[in-house]
Amino acid sequence: MDQYILEMKNITKRFPGVVALDNVNFSIKKGEIHCLVGENGAGKSTLMKVLSGVYPHSQFDGCIFLDDKQVRFNSINDSEEAGIGIIYQELALVPDMMVYENIMLGHEKTRGIGIDIHEMIKITTSLLDMVRLSIKPTTKIKELGIGQQQLVEIAKALYRNARLLILDEPTAALNENDCQNLLDIIRNLKTKGVTCILISHKLKEVLEIADTITVLRDGKTICTLDRQKDNVNEQVLIKHMVGRSIDNIYPPKKSVPEKDVLFSVKDWDVFDPQKNRKILYNINLEIKKGEIVGMAGLIGSGRTELARSLFGNPDKYHISGELYFRGKPVHFNHPASAIKAGIAYASEDRKRMGLILIQSVKNNIVLANQKKVSNGLGVVIDEEEIIAADKYVESLSIKTPSIMQLVNYLSGGNQQKVAIAKWLFASPFLLILDEPTRGIDVGSKYEIYTIMNDLVSQGMSILMISSELPEIIGMSDRIYVISNGRLTGELYKNEATQEKIIELATLY
Repeated sequence: MDQYILEMKNITKRFPGVVALDNVNFSIKKGEIHCLVGENGAGKSTLMKVLSGVYPHSQFDGCIFLDDKQVRFNSINDSEEAGIGIIYQELALVPDMMVYENIMLGHEKTRGIGIDIHEMIKITTSLLDMVRLSIKPTTKIKELGIGQQQLVEIAKALYRNARLLILDEPTAALNENDCQNLLDIIRNLKTKGVTCILISHKLKEVLEIADTITVLRDGKTICTLDRQKDNVNEQVLIKHMVGRSIDNIYPPKKSVPEKDVLFSVKDWDVFDPQKNRKILYNINLEIKKGEIVGMAGLIGSGRTELARSLFGNPDKYHISGELYFRGKPVHFNHPASAIKAGIAYASEDRKRMGLILIQSVKNNIVLANQKKVSNGLGVVIDEEEIIAADKYVESLSIKTPSIMQLVNYLSGGNQQKVAIAKWLFASPFLLILDEPTRGIDVGSKYEIYTIMNDLVSQGMSILMISSELPEIIGMSDRIYVISNGRLTGELYKNEATQEKIIELATLY
């Protein structure tokens, strides 16, 4: 395994006003699992886009060698033909197409002059079994949750039979069981001679599977560590990644919840007319003032559906039950009414549903409460927008060249901070955070957790949905567990363990 399949030498990539990669060197041995880690904005995804031909050879400086031969990729097709496959952090699926159509797109099976749909469905069924995704190949992508879509992306990559497979945050949307399933798939690919590059912010996962680890920081190669020879642990990786030590990723809370109940749900039943089935059964829960309540459960358990049904029901579910907010019965027939009452919901899919990527930081921050920066005639006052945006960029430590920067060019962690800023500007009493740290590095996670603690110390309440059990346990005052649309348990912080949560999450 000493022969290099890939060598990237002196790679430099510039964007307007930013050097994303600064003389980076990166080498991969044949048949190894090589993990690439670093904070958001460190250059990991950019380096892989250079490798995969998203950025043509003419758009960067440096050389790429594959099997000791210099290559120049001018498109994704060039890299695919060379045996390189990549699963991007931003899912590349067509929502209105079926699962098997997405997996086979551009590589369809044919019989004679026609497409062999039967064979394509047969192959897709086998691939879905490999990633343990129990859905029909004829299911449309738009009917799947983000975690299920990620598994489809993985199946799609496996279908291409790449000899060098790049996975950019493939487990970010997966629960513990599905993460282990994917790691097993990667190990199995290694036994078949496939070389894997894995980008991940989950350091436990990195330490579990990596043969070699390379750390990037601020667009530069910091170090490459051999798991067999070097003393590597989470603290070592964190120090290389952020340039300092972080002893406890979950900062201590400054306050305790009040006794008064802010928000309660009683006998909440939800029927989904699109799927023609009931998805939530007799949900009863409450959230106190100044409390962080965690919501744990497997993908597809109903966590996000519950949040969206409470937040004005944008999916037009058929709902029965009662809501009480700030001591009064309430009914929200649209997200706008929930926002007006003082409830905010930060989606798990910040790129598609949380932000407008082609607009500026400033415009995104004021998006949920434009009335606050408008005059009596409804005309937005630019000076007020600037004051508001500057305030949240400073208070949330959003790293951006200016408030006029397009959100699309920010790192994942800073995009998440903009999404949170947008909802804070709406002045909510209750903030629902759906997967608040998905795809975010350890340094940015710590900053998000600190923001959450600061908010509840000021009297806000937070309902946090998360697939990361250490996060749920580390940040929550209380934890509700949901399984197949039913609440199966309630745990206080001092009694919660990963084993107890998993047991409750698999009851139905």
